[in-house]
Amino acid sequence: MSQRISQSNDAPELHFRTCHLCEAMCGVVIEHQDGKILSIKGDKEDPLSRGHICPKAVALQDLHEDPDRLRRPVKRVGRDWVEISWEEAYATIEENVKRIRAEHGSEALALYVGNPSAHTPGVLLLPALIAGLGLKSQRFSATSVDQLPAMLASQQMLGHQVLFPVPDLDRTDFLLIVGGNPAASNGSLMSAGDPMGRIKSIRERGGRVVVVDPRRTETAEKADEHIFIKPGTDFFFLAAMANVMFKEDHIRLRHLAEMVEGVTTLRAALAEFTPEAVAEITGVPATKIRELARDFASAYAGACYGRMGSCVQEFGGITTWMLYVMNILTGNMDREGGVMFTNPPFDIVGLGPKGNYGKHPSRVSGLPDFGGEQSVAVLAEEILTPGKGKIRLLGTHAGNPVLSTPNGRQLDEALESLDFMFSIDIYINETTRHANIILPPTSALERSHMDVAIAAVNVRNYAKWSPPLFEAPEDSRHDWQILLELGTRLMPGSQIGRGLRGKVMQVVQKLGLDAGLDLMLRFGPYGTHRKLASRKSSLRERLAAVVLPDRNGLSIKKLKKHPHGLDLGPLHRAFPDWIFTPDKKIVVAPELYLKDVARAREKLRNGHEGSMLLIGRRHVRSNNSWMHNSHRLVKGKPRCTAMLHPDDAARLGIVDGANVRVATRVGAIELPAEITDSLMPGVISVPHGFGHDREGVRLEIARKVAGVSLNDITDERHIDAITAMPVLNGVPVTVTAVDVAVASTTAEELAG
Repeated sequence: MSQRISQSNDAPELHFRTCHLCEAMCGVVIEHQDGKILSIKGDKEDPLSRGHICPKAVALQDLHEDPDRLRRPVKRVGRDWVEISWEEAYATIEENVKRIRAEHGSEALALYVGNPSAHTPGVLLLPALIAGLGLKSQRFSATSVDQLPAMLASQQMLGHQVLFPVPDLDRTDFLLIVGGNPAASNGSLMSAGDPMGRIKSIRERGGRVVVVDPRRTETAEKADEHIFIKPGTDFFFLAAMANVMFKEDHIRLRHLAEMVEGVTTLRAALAEFTPEAVAEITGVPATKIRELARDFASAYAGACYGRMGSCVQEFGGITTWMLYVMNILTGNMDREGGVMFTNPPFDIVGLGPKGNYGKHPSRVSGLPDFGGEQSVAVLAEEILTPGKGKIRLLGTHAGNPVLSTPNGRQLDEALESLDFMFSIDIYINETTRHANIILPPTSALERSHMDVAIAAVNVRNYAKWSPPLFEAPEDSRHDWQILLELGTRLMPGSQIGRGLRGKVMQVVQKLGLDAGLDLMLRFGPYGTHRKLASRKSSLRERLAAVVLPDRNGLSIKKLKKHPHGLDLGPLHRAFPDWIFTPDKKIVVAPELYLKDVARAREKLRNGHEGSMLLIGRRHVRSNNSWMHNSHRLVKGKPRCTAMLHPDDAARLGIVDGANVRVATRVGAIELPAEITDSLMPGVISVPHGFGHDREGVRLEIARKVAGVSLNDITDERHIDAITAMPVLNGVPVTVTAVDVAVASTTAEELAG
């Protein structure tokens, strides 16, 4: 709750909450007075972040006050937008959904969900909209350009898609980071609240941190060692490390010995991937691979962690598999100091389905789905290709796939061809400009907040609830209210959820979101009415289990008394309860991955084609494209540049600051060159999330620093075979010099 520091009506007040702008979940103190924010600082009493914040946190004010943010529903009329009532907006969407569904079936409807939805408790109501639309497989989300390989590995090896192994940063001796950059991401799938502070502590207590990446990233600068690797070859590197461990007898399953099956099969599958065999394709000397394999295997407690660089690449599926394998072969999975599983205050495992793979292949290309979602690689073709099942109506929620998914220009064309489109969003951006109706939810500071989805990847068990800072304006709607209203209108009387999920939504419908959160807390692992049942039990068994009343258990009422949050302790062992495979064994060599190893063997034998390879880039001030509309987050030197090594620049006749052309099958972009030895030769790096110069975008500051979109040249046909994820890192490109040099105007000057 807000806490007054004086009895005077004019005195400033302090409000404590969590910054929701990335996965770090840093605690903030917002000083405010008379409805105005005076300052935003780190909350030193927050047990997770301990006073740390990054520059994004202070931009909470910018987003709340942004004049470009929509406050009321709007309807597109030609090239103009007209404010309309909520009733007209809902009725228009309802009319078009029911008309198109009646004419073409529910398969003509689709939904895209962006990653900001995971940073709000309103995500609990997404099933209501999905059920209302009647969707079976025409669902898309940022998952398939993000963490899908990790979800697939958890489902294939552990039996449940939301069991994310999280590095136990506070107790590890050896952190091996492959294709991750927590200094910029703040710890993706590793919510730490100051991850770099925790990584610094590893080194201070005598531990070791090694980063493997094609670029000497901000994280690599702070590590003990950085190893350059060619983009898209992380599988070969990790397979060779495992090969060394097998041949030199470094396998130590420890407490996992009776829980793992398939070790012998795994050894045979990786036999060809020796350090000498992979040295050329990876660019990593065989001696270095052997040395690192021995050191990691001999560490008392080690954690192998990878993120976007290892996920969104040609072999992202089997690379993530190998990240899990490294932690299993060293006995570091579900072990203190290794990788462990968060036990969040909500029963996320119980609420979420275990996941399935390949149940509904895509209509046009036949690519596998996962967890009921299609890959975004097929979104455009599913709209543009005629025939039964062609997508004619699309809804989007907190997403901007035109900038975040492959071949954005093609998706632009596809969205323009839709019969109808609606968006739940606060901006008219590169994607929502195609919508017929936009429904804007309230500002994050106008609603209560508690992390639900992100709570599954904390490095410590933790709970925090915050009330709204400001009262929601009259005639506004929260995101969960929009989702629930649409769900019930589109399918009146439908059962929008079953089991525990259904009970939560019924409570929300009657009493509001906080009542639903309270129910989840009370019946969660720390709650007032936690269940005496195994995590392996079915939902029905857990709902029928004996209840253990505990007055000291978690509830919203209790969390209100602890506005800084509650530390629920370090991560603790979860196996064997949290192994959900049919025989309750960890499957270290799933058939799905073994089949894909053949593709890797072929790549190994054929070698590298010799093209320049494109990788993405992230900045601590830029988590999503909409953050480019905050002046304080884009000021300074222009960030939309093409980084390349001095040797490549000299070979191609490119000078620093001059424009370069980067091209693929699907198109070309031009942007200023930034010459730096932080990249290995043969690699070019372009940041994601730019390209705000499209007609109709109403983001004033972002348009002044428009840049170009990396995803205007990524290819929707270039995918990882088993995950169907588009390749966004390790993209073969042609790079040429452009004669016209660009002026060295700073983004700050452009933004006025």
